[in-house]
Amino acid sequence: MSRTSIPASELTDAAMSPPSSLSISARPSRATPGGVIHPAWMRASHWLNAAAVLAMATSGWRIYNAAPFFDFRIPDELTFGGWLGGALQWHFAAMWLLVLNGLIYLALNVSSGRLARKFFPLAFGDVWHDLRDALRGQLSHADPRRYNGLQRLAYLFAIADLALLVLSGLALWKSVQVPVLRESLGGYEGARRVHFFAMAALTAFVSGHLVMVALVPRTLLTMVRGR
Repeated sequence: MSRTSIPASELTDAAMSPPSSLSISARPSRATPGGVIHPAWMRASHWLNAAAVLAMATSGWRIYNAAPFFDFRIPDELTFGGWLGGALQWHFAAMWLLVLNGLIYLALNVSSGRLARKFFPLAFGDVWHDLRDALRGQLSHADPRRYNGLQRLAYLFAIADLALLVLSGLALWKSVQVPVLRESLGGYEGARRVHFFAMAALTAFVSGHLVMVALVPRTLLTMVRGR
């Protein structure tokens, strides 16, 4: 009886290579849909920011009504603080909450790598494509873990706008102590207008954000439960 000889190298390779079925099943699985989408610290900072922005916007409108620089006033029903002194106190209290919470939010986002992972890369082509889909009512939200190009741009804009709000507010609050900042914003009256338009832009962002939440309610659930 003849025997077929098999080279030792082939025997070694065959012994070292597991069957294809075993190889596939042994691969690490991707995160399941039941995993955490937003960590607890992120959800907490989100709701604290929401409360701070609401208090700052409505009290700020009351402050604007005390010395309006346009030919209109904000309806009193939409303002907060009762009178100028009360509105100023609420505005400053909310400002400290916004600044401290915002710094913690940025620090945790950077240190955890979430900022780079969630918001970058930001490509103009992706933003334009997602904007067209949104206008047609065809923007997909199949994966709540991934921000599309339009979301990335909107959230980065909100972060930059909040920073401008804080800086312009500082120029108004400590105008004498920070003359360089004040003059870089066009003087005291210029800083008032920058502050007003930055808040208007943030209000527009929040309005769009609420519309998207209404269209995709599960995004609200993930911000409450984290899943």
